[in-house]
Amino acid sequence: MTGPDTPHTGPVFDGTSYDRQSEGGFTMHKVERTREVVRSGITMGSALAITISWSTHQSILWAILHGFFSWLYVIYFAITRN
Repeated sequence: MTGPDTPHTGPVFDGTSYDRQSEGGFTMHKVERTREVVRSGITMGSALAITISWSTHQSILWAILHGFFSWLYVIYFAITRN
C-alpha cells in the first residue's frame, strides 16, 4: 500500500499495543489501566456519597454537595454514624 502517491512516510500504528516503557518505569497499558480504575473509583465514590446523603437528609442540594466531596463524605459518614 505504499507507493509514490502515498503521503505517509513513517511507521503505521495498526492498533496493537506495544510494551514500551514510559516515564517512571510503568508500561503504557498499566498507566491506562490505573487511570481507568481511578476514574471508576471517583464515580463509585460520588454515587455512594449521593445515596448515603439522600437516605440521611432527603435533600437534593445536600446530595449534590456530598456527591462533589465523594469519598470524603463517605469516610466522614462511616466515622460519625450512630
